[in-house]
Amino acid sequence: MGVAYSVGEVDHLYTFFVKWSPNIYMKGSKKNRKPRHFRKKNLNDPAAAGKEVAAINTLRSKPVNSLNSATNWEIITVKQTKRRLSLCSLEDSEADEQEFQEVGNSFPVLSDQSQLIDDRHLKTLLAHLPPRTQSYKWYLVYSTAIHGSSLKTLYRNMAGLDSPVLLVIKDMHKKVFGAFSSDPFRISKYCYGTGETFLFTFSPDFQQYKWSGENSYFVSGDLESLQIGGGGGGFALWLDADLYHGASFSCPTFHNPTLSTHQDFIVQDVEVWTLKN
Repeated sequence: MGVAYSVGEVDHLYTFFVKWSPNIYMKGSKKNRKPRHFRKKNLNDPAAAGKEVAAINTLRSKPVNSLNSATNWEIITVKQTKRRLSLCSLEDSEADEQEFQEVGNSFPVLSDQSQLIDDRHLKTLLAHLPPRTQSYKWYLVYSTAIHGSSLKTLYRNMAGLDSPVLLVIKDMHKKVFGAFSSDPFRISKYCYGTGETFLFTFSPDFQQYKWSGENSYFVSGDLESLQIGGGGGGFALWLDADLYHGASFSCPTFHNPTLSTHQDFIVQDVEVWTLKN
């Protein structure tokens, strides 16, 4: 069944073809191509109208194999567009995750060699640090082997720091344990720190004790002692002014057990590392 077109409709349709396929429907050289227009016929002439319809049907049946072909153009819906954008975002996210995993599987860069933790300790600790710090470099800011045993010196060496720190302790029973603090150690009347703060021990296998959410007694300190965790009658980790005597008790802040083999212990060495981007 044929479709009737008016001469005006034919002209509009042909102009559309000329616009989108000039190489097919325009005459002359590339420089002087002119569109072929039908002359306006008498609307009352059925023969003329029939010829126009035949002409447009012929044009519609011609294949278009230039840059406008179906192999180069595709019509998609808004839903399809959103899905493709989501897939692109997913691929970017997977790439970021892969990069993050590669960082997590490597070793941190240390400014100095540690006397208390080996490569096994380093790799394990790195995997449990807050993600934002896992690519940071570690700088040794305090060591009893270098700076002597003094809490006052520990505080002094951290003055002006604005980066998280890692406290590593080795006691006379050769047990290694400590804490990650979101804030550098300082003298303060009040507790400070955030929920990123956690405890750890390698006694005997690695264990991490994250913030329980029960209270916010993360870190506090004065010239007499450094305290981490609390609220239950004892501190999760306590060191005296000489960094010689220490203690570790279970506390609500981290729901931790004693970090060493004994609640009271004698310190052999202490290191404090700051993590900076």
